[in-house]
Amino acid sequence: MMKKTWHPYLLLISAISAMGGFLFGYDWVVIGGAKPFYEVYFNISESPGLQGFTMSSALIGCLVGALMAGRISDLYGRKPVLVSAALLFILSAIGTGFANGLFFFNVYRIIGGFGIGIASGTSPMYIAEVAPANVRGKFVSLNQLTIVLGILSAQLVNWQIAQPVPEDATSEFIRSSWNGTMGWRWMFWAETLPAGLFLITSLTLPESPRWLIIKGRIDKAKGIFSRIGGEAYAASESSLVLATSGENKGNGYRLLLSRSMRKVIIIGVVLAVLQQWCGINVIFNYAHEIFTEAGYGVSDVLMNIVITGITNLVFTLLALSLVDRWGRRLLLIFGTFGLTVIYLFMGTAYFLQLKGIVLLIIVVTAIACYAMTLAPVVWVVISEIFPNRIRGAAVSLATFALWSSSFVLTYTFPLLNKGLGVSGTFWLYSLICLAGGVFIILRLPETKGKSLEEIEKSLVK
Repeated sequence: MMKKTWHPYLLLISAISAMGGFLFGYDWVVIGGAKPFYEVYFNISESPGLQGFTMSSALIGCLVGALMAGRISDLYGRKPVLVSAALLFILSAIGTGFANGLFFFNVYRIIGGFGIGIASGTSPMYIAEVAPANVRGKFVSLNQLTIVLGILSAQLVNWQIAQPVPEDATSEFIRSSWNGTMGWRWMFWAETLPAGLFLITSLTLPESPRWLIIKGRIDKAKGIFSRIGGEAYAASESSLVLATSGENKGNGYRLLLSRSMRKVIIIGVVLAVLQQWCGINVIFNYAHEIFTEAGYGVSDVLMNIVITGITNLVFTLLALSLVDRWGRRLLLIFGTFGLTVIYLFMGTAYFLQLKGIVLLIIVVTAIACYAMTLAPVVWVVISEIFPNRIRGAAVSLATFALWSSSFVLTYTFPLLNKGLGVSGTFWLYSLICLAGGVFIILRLPETKGKSLEEIEKSLVK
């Protein structure tokens, strides 16, 4: 029986690891608040192609970072990867703020993307490997909570830094204003504070005990497990890991292509793509266009963005209380079909040219549905379904798929918006959510309450 004294230490190391999620959220969203100002500064306001690339350039780094993180974490451990992510976030925040040309702005955004790609997969994976089965969903979802806090922090920072903008402000007015010259830079520089804290605290983390056992360092792993849950828990968890560590010969990306891994890889990749192609991130990344289309001015847009951030936080907290009670499968089914209906209403509202509070309520409802379902639960499932021996490489592959689909989503929204209109674009996202819900019903088993090793035995044949 596991001691109840594990909670404080487990919470501490999980919270430190989840700071990677906080920076992921901040770095991902800060560009949305800076967008109306840096686009004028770099003179790309009338260029949808450059707008789309600049918004999505960080995703190039995410793709490379995601691929690198898996192999490196399987070879050298989870801790060095988290430390590296912290350094990349610091460099990106400083460099993006100092950029005077669009080329270097995008270079530093790509560097920040390296950090996002590394942290997005490694932080929840680390937590999954240290957390007991009965609370693993809740603790892995802690990473999503910090992502949301990072998003909300970026939204609040953007809102507080940006000075009020007249409704009839011209591009020349914005370019010469404090917002257009310095304000957007401080939005990025503010990230250096949490990134520095993450760097310092990540150096104190223990290595993942499951990774240590795979590498033959059993005594050290047992010591970490013991600190989490006591001697009996350490012996039990170590035995489970040892029992499965030799079942799959080989490692890395080669083993991912084997027939035995096909089912679990398909589940992980499809869920990763679904989390992005469900379309919710365009609301965060293109909030300015979405709320402007709904009839709001620049200052009101920034305030509405904060409202969406608060909604995101509240319903993520709700998800933490549900993920280990309702289970992963039920929450994902609820989320996909819920978004299917909400997007039908949203597309219809834009089609009928409804303005103001009606659109705001629909957008907030969509974010609430996503925040308590697909946002945290997909990361939970991705972090727990893959075998111990190849978890780093497999999570890396799923994360690569996630950021690839995110790049497509972010880059294509201005083009879809221009070709289909906002209404048609959200109707398309509705169809994607419907298809995703059907896939979950047919292919995803429930994983709540099972050890990582039990999940492995049920999914890998």
